[in-house]
Amino acid sequence: MSVVAIANQKGGVGKTTTAINLGAALGILERRVLLVDCDPQGNASRGVGYEGGGPLLYDALVGDCDLLAAIHPTGFAGLDVVPSDHDLVGIEVEFVGLEGWESRLREQLAALEGYDTVLLDCPPSLGHLTINALVAANAVIVPMQCEYFALEGMAGLLNTIERIRGAMNENLQLAGILLTMFDERTRLSRQVRREIELHFPEQVFKTVVPRNIRLAEAPSHGVPALQYDVKSRGAQAYLALASEYLTAAARH
Repeated sequence: MSVVAIANQKGGVGKTTTAINLGAALGILERRVLLVDCDPQGNASRGVGYEGGGPLLYDALVGDCDLLAAIHPTGFAGLDVVPSDHDLVGIEVEFVGLEGWESRLREQLAALEGYDTVLLDCPPSLGHLTINALVAANAVIVPMQCEYFALEGMAGLLNTIERIRGAMNENLQLAGILLTMFDERTRLSRQVRREIELHFPEQVFKTVVPRNIRLAEAPSHGVPALQYDVKSRGAQAYLALASEYLTAAARH
């Protein structure tokens, strides 16, 4: 089972959009996928149609239930979700000084069976929730927006990944940097793409996610873009990303 954290402490870069649509694309490719919403905003949960009720990720992390009890079907082939809501923000307070807090999610995931891939949608911070996700994961995908300040905070994230690899999770690897919200018509997008590829020549996915209205509209309907409009450029980009990711994972 591959556990992939989708992380970047910068907000608005497409983490949740990537988590939802990469999960759906892997489902289309006949993988069984579990999407774990590690963000108290709960956008990934709502984006796959979760409407409330039943145990959540918070309940599993504080020990009130097993993670298995918090799994909900999404109605999309091959894709289940562990949802969250604003209660999850309490983790940032409750885990302070708690022994072994950084391994809570990893311990819960250890009991899972039957999934090929677990996707962890991280909040835009490097707090307790993101650290839990990075300790639990064996790979990290970093979405980066093709706009000004794209590299802002990247050094801090890579440093955190290195520290976690050295101290708590030697299996953690950078799966790749995903360029998002790319508009080939603008000079800025093209410049930012060149700059990122110059800084990280071996780490950038070949697949680039375009700025696409269907990707923005789909969450309001509670479905992945692949269900909302599979022929859209955004949906097709995530299908291509899923294939590229699986090919790279098979090599490793």
